[in-house]
Amino acid sequence: MNLNEINWDFNEAGNWPISIKVAAIVLVSIILIGGWVYFDTVDQWNNLEKAEKKEQALKKTFERKQAKAVNLEAYKQQLVDMQQKFGAMLQQLPNKTEIADLLVDVSQAGLASGLEFSLFQPLGERQKDFYAEKPIKLIVSGSYHEFGEFASNLAALPRIVTLHNVSLSPAKKGARMTMTATAKTYRYLDGGNKR
Repeated sequence: MNLNEINWDFNEAGNWPISIKVAAIVLVSIILIGGWVYFDTVDQWNNLEKAEKKEQALKKTFERKQAKAVNLEAYKQQLVDMQQKFGAMLQQLPNKTEIADLLVDVSQAGLASGLEFSLFQPLGERQKDFYAEKPIKLIVSGSYHEFGEFASNLAALPRIVTLHNVSLSPAKKGARMTMTATAKTYRYLDGGNKR
């Protein structure tokens, strides 16, 4: 078969040899399928890819929210427990009338430990968010073990007392030491108790 002998006019396509007809049909089919894929299916693939990514993101969001929802009752109970503990801690903060008794308790804790007070100076009250702190500047002398007993006695008080800026130095005489510290006690500020 000589390709030069074929009349390539499309009106004469019915007279082409069978191999040329099959090749022309295959070529036209490839062009049509390629055009259909390019103009229709590629957009669908892109949309499918976007939908799959969105599905993954939604699955992760769902799993996070489901984990929270499963534990919701436990979280609610934990919140109730924390509120009760917070209320109990607030009860450990004295009101204004109890501060004087608490100052006596702090000084007695030191004396019961065997410490000698050189300075016991209550300072001005400092207001914070929902509480006020009452610092007490202390200078006491005693042995290392007496200081430990004093800290233990403070921790055993029914009200909150903390020690800050603790500094130990050797005393001028014997095996005694001098401790300089600030003890802080706190009181709760409710609406009518601000000052």
